[in-house]
Amino acid sequence: MSDAIGPGDLVLCVNAAPNHVTGRPVPLQAGETYRVTGVMDFACPCGRSDALLDVGVDFAWCQTRFRLLPKPKAETKTRRVSAPKETEKVR
Repeated sequence: MSDAIGPGDLVLCVNAAPNHVTGRPVPLQAGETYRVTGVMDFACPCGRSDALLDVGVDFAWCQTRFRLLPKPKAETKTRRVSAPKETEKVR
């Protein structure tokens, strides 16, 4: 999964359970999105992931806590342009 996630991607926190290594509570909120600032190719001590994600909260988190959100697709919008009406002068 670490190949799919990169810096700048948006991820959804799906697991805000206590830290599975130390047992301490985590400052992450389930259901909130975070922007990935870095991916560290380091196996998590839990053995469930091959990378740790830096989302700007504390240090780094196991990637199993997050799901990658799809990138927004660019939408083209048709804009209405107002142009002055041309008038002919009649004598």
